[in-house]
Amino acid sequence: MDGGDNTGTIDCRLIRAVGRVQGVGYRQACVRHARALGITGWVRNRLDGSVEAMLQGSPNQIAHMCDWLRSGVPGARVSSLEVKEVPRPFDRLAVFERQPTV
Repeated sequence: MDGGDNTGTIDCRLIRAVGRVQGVGYRQACVRHARALGITGWVRNRLDGSVEAMLQGSPNQIAHMCDWLRSGVPGARVSSLEVKEVPRPFDRLAVFERQPTV
């Protein structure tokens, strides 16, 4: 499953998924899907019950990942997905990983 090439322009997005997204395997599925698309970054739970992710990839990869994040896993119910374009804080991350809750 390749959402596009990862050699051209690299975009960076900060995503916040709101709804029933914790305790349903959303983060682990997010890691698997992002890695399959060739996206780098991270995903973590927020104390407010939302899930936050930093995505780095081509515009096509990011678009595919955002589409997936809206539906997520069968047990999840995403009521809103906030997408913010952010400047890359550093060089391209090497992998996509789960991080501790903040």
